[in-house]
Amino acid sequence: MTGQLDDRFRALVEDHFRYLVSAMPVFATFIGIHSEDHRLGDGTRDAVLDRIAHERRFVGELESIDGEGLSAEARFERELALHVARLDLFTLDEERAWERRSSALEEIGDAIFSVFARDFAPLPERLDSITARLEGVAAALDQHRSRLGPHPVRLWNEIDLTVGSEMPELFEEVVQAGRGAWPDGSRALRRLESAAARASAAVDSYGRWLRDRSADGTDDWPLGRERYEHLVRLRALDGLTGDDILAIGEEQLVENQAARRRAARDVDADASEAEVIDRIKNDHPATFDEALDAYRDAMLRARQHIIDHDLATIPSGETLRVQATPEYLRNAAVPFAAYMEPPRFDPRPSGIYIVTPSVDGDPDAMREHCRASISNTSVHEAYPGHHLQLSAAITHPSLVRALVDAPEFVEGWGMYSEQMMREHGFDAEPAHMVAMYTDAIWRSCRVILDVRLHRGEITVEEATDFLVQRTGFERANAQAEVFRYTYTPTYQLSYLLGKVLLLRLRADEQRRLGNAFSLRRFHDQLLYSGGLPITFHRRLLAGEGGGPSLPRVGPDATGAPGGVPGPADATSGAVRTA
Repeated sequence: MTGQLDDRFRALVEDHFRYLVSAMPVFATFIGIHSEDHRLGDGTRDAVLDRIAHERRFVGELESIDGEGLSAEARFERELALHVARLDLFTLDEERAWERRSSALEEIGDAIFSVFARDFAPLPERLDSITARLEGVAAALDQHRSRLGPHPVRLWNEIDLTVGSEMPELFEEVVQAGRGAWPDGSRALRRLESAAARASAAVDSYGRWLRDRSADGTDDWPLGRERYEHLVRLRALDGLTGDDILAIGEEQLVENQAARRRAARDVDADASEAEVIDRIKNDHPATFDEALDAYRDAMLRARQHIIDHDLATIPSGETLRVQATPEYLRNAAVPFAAYMEPPRFDPRPSGIYIVTPSVDGDPDAMREHCRASISNTSVHEAYPGHHLQLSAAITHPSLVRALVDAPEFVEGWGMYSEQMMREHGFDAEPAHMVAMYTDAIWRSCRVILDVRLHRGEITVEEATDFLVQRTGFERANAQAEVFRYTYTPTYQLSYLLGKVLLLRLRADEQRRLGNAFSLRRFHDQLLYSGGLPITFHRRLLAGEGGGPSLPRVGPDATGAPGGVPGPADATSGAVRTA
């Protein structure tokens, strides 16, 4: 039944969505709206303040709508929209990392890659858009200088400087593509080459400025206990506090360490746990190219396992490719692997699964691509993890849900998938279980470090030591991990906490439905309802808001995705890390 205020609510959401597309052209490209592909967003401080004012107005207008005048579905969507907008306001107006951390160089990388990597249009057409964005780089970087406040965080800006040092390679990849697409000496190619050269010079100039600005920067970046607790409440994590979440992390760390010891004994009862782990890590492909082939094989086997065991409905036509992580993201943002989701509004949306060869050229990096870890990472990133979940989510028509990206569900689903697939016999040998529990130990550490770092209870160096000691990661990878944790409060805890909450939800549904419970139906109800907070999923399962969504298409039973191209030389933009 339609409510008398439903149209007003929908119009409000549509106006908000149009504002975001206009204000954030890279976001528009990322979700498959290509009218803005030729430009970069306004990088000035005033533009951020305008966004804050807009979000505040949007919250006020949503609150002014009387829920009694809305249909049940619109009332649910309104509460979801409020949840997202309030979180955005906290990030922009309370946390205000944008005035302490330059993200300009990473945003420019995203702007280029988001057009370059997708085949939504012929390459020459996409290169025209990239050329226009490259021509806007110098102005955008000048605009971003006005954002940085009086207390830049030294560590955060060193990360952007690392990204910037790799940016000319990204520009050169685009130029090389142009040389293959256009005749030598053509006007279009000359324009691209000139734009890339000027963009590289602007990046170099901005890097010198940022280094000077950050030289006397601060190391005072934690949110502190009070603001951290406020953010946890806004996240709507089943009523948990920071202390509750920390206790879950510590409990899970103990449990997963014990489980890994048991699995290691199953591998070799006469060897120590450390010896077993070392042996497993030494079982890796000889080269990174061979490792990429192994990642592809693992993800395809996992996909077929889902079909064979009736675990979920795979959307028709979904596609996924695996490739190396771009240079500009390897050392700063993606030390292991990540996933770039299919654009919701592209006619042929495709996912991209990226894998990092090494961090800082670490000679031991191939040990992180051991065969057991390749299997677990592919379950998390591809099937039935991020790629399946996000390919299903984009089929939902709601504009509100296009803006929702609750990490405790999205990242929690990826980690839940690791356990669920082992429960159903996929790569469940002892060596694979050691790898799974190693990753679970890592995510348990993330919970502990997220809480303790952002409450100011532990230093970056102490956190790196903790991660190395508990996981056995190579130090370069562990340090890159911790650096990322410092500017993503409450994100890193979402992986393991989300898995715990999903397992609780599954158990609750099994008790509620008894013999009527279907694992496939439970999974589909979550997957096709979107990346909502688990508390909202719980409400849908209980019948609120019209109930959960289900697939509108049948499973693709071919046993193979619509396309799994080989490795590409393209680089990565906005990503969801492992």
